[in-house]
Parts: sequence; structure tokens; C-alpha cells
Amino acid sequence: MTVRAEVVSVGTELLLGQITDTNATYICQRLAECGIPVYFRQTVGDNFERVQQALRLAWSRAELVVFTGGLGPTEDDLTKEAVAAALGADLVEDAESLAHLEQFFARRGRTMTPNQRRQALLPRGAVAIPNRWGTAPGVFWEVEGRVVVLVPGVPREMRGMVDEFVVPELRRRGWVGQDVIRSRVVRTVGIGEGQLEELVRDLLHTTNPTVAPLAHLGEVHLRITARGTPAEVDRMLDEAEARLRERLGDAVYGTGEETLDAVVARLLREAKVTVAVAESCTGGLVGERLTSVPGSSAYFLGGVVAYSNGAKEDLLHVPEELLERFGAVSAEVAEAMARGARERFGADLGLAVTGVAGPGGGTEQKPVGRVFLALADRDGVHSVRADFGEEPGREGVRRLASQAALNLLRRYLMGRRPGG
Repeated sequence: MTVRAEVVSVGTELLLGQITDTNATYICQRLAECGIPVYFRQTVGDNFERVQQALRLAWSRAELVVFTGGLGPTEDDLTKEAVAAALGADLVEDAESLAHLEQFFARRGRTMTPNQRRQALLPRGAVAIPNRWGTAPGVFWEVEGRVVVLVPGVPREMRGMVDEFVVPELRRRGWVGQDVIRSRVVRTVGIGEGQLEELVRDLLHTTNPTVAPLAHLGEVHLRITARGTPAEVDRMLDEAEARLRERLGDAVYGTGEETLDAVVARLLREAKVTVAVAESCTGGLVGERLTSVPGSSAYFLGGVVAYSNGAKEDLLHVPEELLERFGAVSAEVAEAMARGARERFGADLGLAVTGVAGPGGGTEQKPVGRVFLALADRDGVHSVRADFGEEPGREGVRRLASQAALNLLRRYLMGRRPGG
């Protein structure tokens, strides 16, 4: 039997953008691990009619519908009542759920209110999902060969019910097959989305596994998704990752949750080299990222944020005539800053960033978003230019500049000439 699933998140706070819907993400991940594809997701406010509409729509296109949220004791917790009404069932009190509620409040020396008691109501014919973490039970309800599941919106309660009851019950019913759905993310840096797609265009049209690009600020991720037995999925993911690495080369810096910061930290530790930074437009962001990884004292010696020309001269020994001739935003000054940072801290490497973050300060010759980066070692110094434009905004340019600086350092540590 092919089971299609839909997840419905209930809560006006979700529609107002006050909280992020991590519940639906978790439910989708757990169902995918069971080989049950989630084809649709809905988000609906705490409104009786709209919850009913959401169920009717989901009921028309899925065999498994999972609601999260709206099971508590307050007046706007309407999910259970709306779902029962939409499917033509009345609510009846569940003795075990009521006993759990009575014990819960008795242990705390509190009196159970009528609103709290109504949490023990279930649609007739449904099974209560025990709540070991709170008060509101969940609901597992089979209706005419389809299943609707209701779990609380409290993340801890939702996860516990999904892991301890919902997934095992689906497995018992034979809805969890031999197949699983798994994904792997391949992370790239220093390559634009358009250029990347040209290099892997044919791979983006495969069906199993699928490959989808996901653009982020300063990075493009490629999500590989495969379906099959666990062994088949592992093989497909490995083969697809190998093809992507072959096409994209050292633009690939990691997989999964691995960050560029962590990769650079690992390379620095493996190379047993130290680094110092000199920053202007990034205002310390490069140093912050280099020290975000535990154990950074093994490779990071220190940094200088030299915003003014005077600070560049005094702290990094950038020659005054260099600043006057080329300006603070130039390859020549970036190189002098990198040398100055290396010498000041006695580091193996000096890394420097200078540029125009905006929104003002740009000129025709040096527009907003132009950044120069330099890396100095004992043999000399190399610099590169990057143009990010105005569109990312000030914070975006700063983030992109720090990303480019870390990538410059990464390529050097991998044996690639900066800018080459």
C-alpha cells in the first residue's frame, strides 16, 4: 500500500511569524525515515472552520494526516473538536486520559478545572496517545482506511508521542515498509548558483536520487534525497555525492551540518599553523567565526579591527603613502594589513579584509560591496577582489566578506593558491 502523508500545523502564532514551526519539520523527518512521503504541509490558525477546511483538503489527497497543535485546555485549542466535527463524530470522555489528568493535578496539589478536564475527550472510536510529558493526550484515529493523528504543539510532548506511539503504531499496521527516505546535504562555497547549476544540470533531473540546489547567503547547498532499502539509500547517496564532488571540485567544503567555520578550524589544526586577522569592514566578524569552534586557541593568535586609516598605520604598520596613493579599499592596503597582522602576532598566517560595506561610502571606482582580501605567509602575500554589490545590504556584505575570507584561508590550507 502506498501511503501519502500530510502535516497540518495549528496555531495563529505560526501565521503571525512569532515562532518557527519546528514541529512539522520533525514530523516530516520521522515519516521520511519510515518511508512515508509527506506530499503537502498546511499551516492554519486557531479557527474552528479553517481547521475543518484543512482536514477536508488533506483528507482528499492523503492516507495519513498528522495535526500538531491546538490540543490544550484554553478556548482557542480547537483542533480535536474541529476534526471530530468534520468527520461526523461526537466526543466522549476517555477514562484512562481522565485518570492521568486527575493524578497529574493531584500530585501538584492543584484543582482540575472544567477546561482542563475536557482534554480527556476523544472522538468516538479514536485511541488516546498517552502524554507522559504533559496533560493533553494525543489522538490516533482510523476512519475508513485512513488515519488522522493529533499531537500537541509543545515540541517535547509532540516528539515523545511521535517516537513512542505514532511510529510504532504505523509499523504495527504495516504502513512502514522496507523503504526509507533519506537526504544528505552537500555544501559549497565560492561558486554562484547559476555556475553551479551549469556544472550539475543533468544531475538535477534525476528521480532517485533527486538533487536540489538550495541557495544561502554566501553558499549553495545541494540536497540529495534517495528512497530504497537502507543499504540502497546509502549507496545512492554516496554515489551522488561522489559525482557532485567530481563536478564541483574544491567548491565542496563539507556535508550535513558541517559549517565552513568548523572545516577551516579542522584544517588549521591539521596543518598545525597559526593565524592572525586584520579587519576593517567586517568589524571583527572573521575573528568571531574563527573562534566560534572550541579549541580555537590552538590556531588563532589574535586580531585587529582597524577601521580608520590611523588605526591601520598605528596597529598594522600600513604605510601612510600606501593609503594616500591607493586608498583604504585596495589590494595594496589589504596586503599590507595581512603582513601587519602576521608580524604583530607572530603568526604563521595573516588574513586581512577591507572593503565598502555600505550603504554609503561607495564611489564609481570603489562601489558598495567591493572587498579586498589578502593572505600573508612567510613566502609573501596574495590578494583577491570580490564584488558583492549593494543588494545584500550592509550586514549581508559583511557576512559575505567574512565568508570569502574563510574560503581564501580554506583554499590555502588545501594547497590552492589564493585566487587561483
